[in-house]
Amino acid sequence: MAISVPIMEIVPVVQALDWQATHCERNSAPLTARVLRAFVPLAAGATQVAARMRDWPGLRLEDAMPLRLAGGVRYLFLTGADDRLGPVYCGEVTEQAAVDAIIAEVVQAHDAALLPWFNGPPQTNEAGRSGAIMAGLLWLSGRVGGRFELNEIGASAGANTMIERYRYDLGGVCAGPTESPVVIRPEWRGAPPPDNPIEIVHIEGCDRAPIDLADPAQAMRLRAYVWAENVERLARLEAVIALAKALPPRLTCADAADWVETRLAQPQAAGVARVLYHSIVWQYLPPAGRARIEAAMAAAGARATAERPLAWVMLETNRATFAHELQVRFWPGGEQAVLLGAAHAHGAWVEWRGD
Repeated sequence: MAISVPIMEIVPVVQALDWQATHCERNSAPLTARVLRAFVPLAAGATQVAARMRDWPGLRLEDAMPLRLAGGVRYLFLTGADDRLGPVYCGEVTEQAAVDAIIAEVVQAHDAALLPWFNGPPQTNEAGRSGAIMAGLLWLSGRVGGRFELNEIGASAGANTMIERYRYDLGGVCAGPTESPVVIRPEWRGAPPPDNPIEIVHIEGCDRAPIDLADPAQAMRLRAYVWAENVERLARLEAVIALAKALPPRLTCADAADWVETRLAQPQAAGVARVLYHSIVWQYLPPAGRARIEAAMAAAGARATAERPLAWVMLETNRATFAHELQVRFWPGGEQAVLLGAAHAHGAWVEWRGD
């Protein structure tokens, strides 16, 4: 039976697994849901994996604990480490009891190898989310000018630290280089965003554990976090990997709060809006880090001028409704905040509200 729990609560491991599986089913990922449900009987077992699930020290849902293990199991399949997973991921075995048996055998055989997958959050790094971010920039262009310095936290492999290289079709409003191999064309709901000019004069990002897409092993790790049903996302990821190999995104290994404070202290060019942006990362930052970023942005906002404006663009999950909301905050003249719409977690659609 599906459950509904506030994501900020500490819930039993079985509830966390059931919630995540139900979420996958509601997002057209039944195969991934079956794998997640196969973890339920494992949780009572004697493996090290079971112990990590049972003894999780934080918020299982907010930490995406079930998806960490799912990534590890998917990695075993993609790398050919265990042929028993083939029938599950190829959709040949769909009966839950049969899936449970296969996953139990695989986890038992790779118990120690799967443990490191619990050590960090899923690095989905979906380039499709840049559609919502770009729409926010189009809107911002009419408020703070169209020249931007972009700074991304939680950049992972930098898929969204290359947004200036992608082609966008956002409800008929187009932006970006026409020859790009990565085309972001989400289903658009509502009026199109404003067709304002944009120039990205500088872009960089940070992550505590950035992924180097030029490294085959790290690129495979990123593939492992993409749900098996998402064929279009996998194809887009391959194009993103090719772009990163040709010219790596500019990434720094750093704590998000430390990096934001450092970036905000750097000189800002006249006529360029400084923008902090991120997508589906805020929940993974510790409360103290979030507070530091909020304080740093408020202080920088107080210093902002019409010649050197500041903005904050975020696509993050509303923890009460689970909607992934696109919000923009900008300065000077006091903070102004606008909810521009919502988007699918992987960029499949954008619901534009505007202002």
